[in-house]
Amino acid sequence: MSENQDFQSQLVAFVHDTRFEDLPHELVARTQRHIVDTLGAGLVGASSEVAKDVSTILLAEGAAPVAALWGRGEKTSARNAALLNGIACHALELDDTGGCDHSGAVVIPALLAVLPFCPQPVSGKAFITAVVLGYDIARRVLEACGGYSAHNGAGWHSTSTCGVLGAAAAAGRLLGLDKAQISSALGIAGSFSGGLWAFIHDGSQSKKLHAGRAAEGGVLAALSAQAGITGPAGLFEDHWGGFLKTLAAKTAQPSALVADLGQVWKLMRCSIKPYASCRGTHSAIDATGILLDRLEGAVDEIEQVKVTLSPFLQEMCGDEQISTLAAAQMSIRYAVAARLVYGHAGLDAYGDEQRRCPALLEAIGRVVLEVDPAYSADGEPQVTLVTKNGISLTHRVDIALGAPTHPMSDAQLRDKFMSLATRSISSLQAETLWEQTLALEDVMDMRVIEQLLELSSSAPFI
Repeated sequence: MSENQDFQSQLVAFVHDTRFEDLPHELVARTQRHIVDTLGAGLVGASSEVAKDVSTILLAEGAAPVAALWGRGEKTSARNAALLNGIACHALELDDTGGCDHSGAVVIPALLAVLPFCPQPVSGKAFITAVVLGYDIARRVLEACGGYSAHNGAGWHSTSTCGVLGAAAAAGRLLGLDKAQISSALGIAGSFSGGLWAFIHDGSQSKKLHAGRAAEGGVLAALSAQAGITGPAGLFEDHWGGFLKTLAAKTAQPSALVADLGQVWKLMRCSIKPYASCRGTHSAIDATGILLDRLEGAVDEIEQVKVTLSPFLQEMCGDEQISTLAAAQMSIRYAVAARLVYGHAGLDAYGDEQRRCPALLEAIGRVVLEVDPAYSADGEPQVTLVTKNGISLTHRVDIALGAPTHPMSDAQLRDKFMSLATRSISSLQAETLWEQTLALEDVMDMRVIEQLLELSSSAPFI
């Protein structure tokens, strides 16, 4: 057995053998926050244009009513549920980041989709453990590809390419697969990997599908392995057709797959988004707010906003296209202008009417991007406000709000969750879901959570 094949065996043993008791208390608490945040994003995302359009296609085909669609009254197949709920979680750019990248939108829909196939009721502890493992595997695969900047900079969207392996690992763990089956699930998931950044150039919607496809692929890989279908045991081998050799030939770092395995938990590096936009825009939003506070909010006096950024961030978030929701959410110029005009960059700043607002469009015209080749691909942008009377203020936020070392408060997280969830379910349901999820380790049967995600009569799906 070669070294890289042994890496796969180590990952398999990690997925199979890790116990809830192995998880640090802080990790459990953080995981519950990420779960509830993902559920909120999925509930509001269920009413998004892209989620509704894809659901119309799939539900018209018919499927056994096995797994619930969040914020809706229907049930569908496990694969369809993972796909549609994953799309909903990522549809409005409100899901967490810093994992594979968007691990919550991949792993959590996959796990809830396979609940009906689990041999016995799934406890909150078992669910938390599977979530932690899914985040861990997905992030380790990304780091083995060379990390976020290298892999995404090559044109791959890591949420999909790497997330599918995290979903397969998590689903396999919850289904109680043995080691050989978990290995096959990972091997099969590797063949389902895909997802390109081509959407960035015209604001198309394909990015919104990526999390759902990764969740669906993970579910199919785990169920296939459970049925006896085999996948390659040498997925990460340095040979033709191997995952790393194919997707990261020039940047691969195979040892990252198992570095500090079971000691450094990858979920702990993930961020929860306070804004409804690409994470690459968040530091600029924060910096703009801080500078406005210094000017005491004199927005009308601002002549220009200069954003100095890296070539990588310019490529990802520098496009001037804002006509679609998808494009606006990837635009750093829009995010800064929204902070100027609306005072925030939450979901309500990205509606159709808000995107067409003359004041917003005028403000975008005052935002100038300057690329500095010396900036690191992982570095945050610098924002400079220049007033009409010649005052110039500059600031850079190195750790954006929502990051692990600059977390949203419990009150901020609750406000975000309630504002999103109550667009699909009743306030009472949302409040109960919040409380139950943040005490998930005490829940004996995850079907309680699934039921709280279903449509209530007082909050019709639109």
